[in-house]
Amino acid sequence: MTLNIQDFVRALPKAELHLHLEGTVNATTLVELSRRVDPKPMTLEEAEAVYDYTDFTGFINAFHIVAKKMAGPGEYELVTTRMIEQLAAAGVVHAEVYLSVGELFRARKTTRETDGEVFLNTMEAIERARIQGEQDHGVSIYWLMDSSRQEGLQEAERVFHTSEKFRTRYPSIIGLGLGGDERVHASEPFRALYAEAGKLGMRLTNHAGENTPASFIWEALSIGSERLGHVCSAIDDPALLEELARRQIPVELNPTSNVRLGNCASFKDHPLRKLFDMGILVTLNSDDPGFFGSSVANEYCLAHTEQHFTRDELKKLACNSFIGSFLSSDAKAKW
Repeated sequence: MTLNIQDFVRALPKAELHLHLEGTVNATTLVELSRRVDPKPMTLEEAEAVYDYTDFTGFINAFHIVAKKMAGPGEYELVTTRMIEQLAAAGVVHAEVYLSVGELFRARKTTRETDGEVFLNTMEAIERARIQGEQDHGVSIYWLMDSSRQEGLQEAERVFHTSEKFRTRYPSIIGLGLGGDERVHASEPFRALYAEAGKLGMRLTNHAGENTPASFIWEALSIGSERLGHVCSAIDDPALLEELARRQIPVELNPTSNVRLGNCASFKDHPLRKLFDMGILVTLNSDDPGFFGSSVANEYCLAHTEQHFTRDELKKLACNSFIGSFLSSDAKAKW
């Protein structure tokens, strides 16, 4: 019996490479968090209103609201547990997840002297959930320590140095990411930081070309980024497309996110299909499923219904997700 597309996708082992821990918080989980931290907890209706935005700036504001509800290690542990449950339900067996460390520091009003203590307490909590989640659901997790580029180089340096300090203790910390608003800072200010991190063996990812021209993607490549998120504007630059295909740079595409934030008119119009057909190492991801209402499994289903990806092509996308991951060669070979 042939499985329907939803069951086929769920049964397809896959990795998710562009996923923000804080972005997995949906309205239901936000109410759970509010009950833990607020004197007057949010109603579900109030929680749902947080996700009512129309542009990137509104999304960033909503992201800050959610992150503030993650008020302590217990809240981070809860969110990590819920995330792993969601990943397992989508057929994900490995995920490389952005943790917004800069957001954590700002929420706790830490200094360079207190960054380490807050980071350690938070990592202990999310590591408990990670280990339990792998035991319960068979989902492995790597952490990417993310900085919001609009907060500047100083915060990114704090994120890097704190992460590096504890990386031996937590081998699941695999690398660094740069997220946030490219319109404020592109990649050049972080060149020296990425060079230092790369020399120390940290893997380097970068959001690029989400709502900015293709030149921002070139710049992200020039500072040593190994994997790129969004790259919506790459489609406008034939030379860049050729470069991405030639070098097999993994790209983390997030179509529903791009539609919701106004960077693409519709899923059907997203450059996913064109990049895939050009032989670029395309991976499909959900970005912030709690905010956009679409899991990675749903993204695969939409690729099938909206862009006519065949089942074999969906298998290729799943294969790409492991190739583009930071798993060891032996671990990749298992899939």
